[in-house]
Amino acid sequence: MYRQGDVLIVPLDEAAVPPHAADAPQEPRDARGRLVLALGEVTGHAHAVLGPGRLLREPGAVGPLLLHLPDGGRVVHEEHAAIPLPKGWYRVVRQREYVPGSVRLVAD
Repeated sequence: MYRQGDVLIVPLDEAAVPPHAADAPQEPRDARGRLVLALGEVTGHAHAVLGPGRLLREPGAVGPLLLHLPDGGRVVHEEHAAIPLPKGWYRVVRQREYVPGSVRLVAD
């Protein structure tokens, strides 16, 4: 497992990749060509992946993301050290917090 700030990146065995991954909506790259895992609402900094791959959104309002890196990649952020990721599939989970009556993503 890998963690960078409020983002958790969990490696998946090929057998654990959900069957709907092939049809899941693909997240677009940002203007800098990065796959953005989480964008800081306050600072504008981003937890992002550099390198070839796909970022797929799973169902749900705060549902996790699936990340496929056929050649590996690096997770970068302006305030954290880069994290190298080997090739493979990952589930990306954002940290959540409880507020009375609901659960929301942690604001950066």
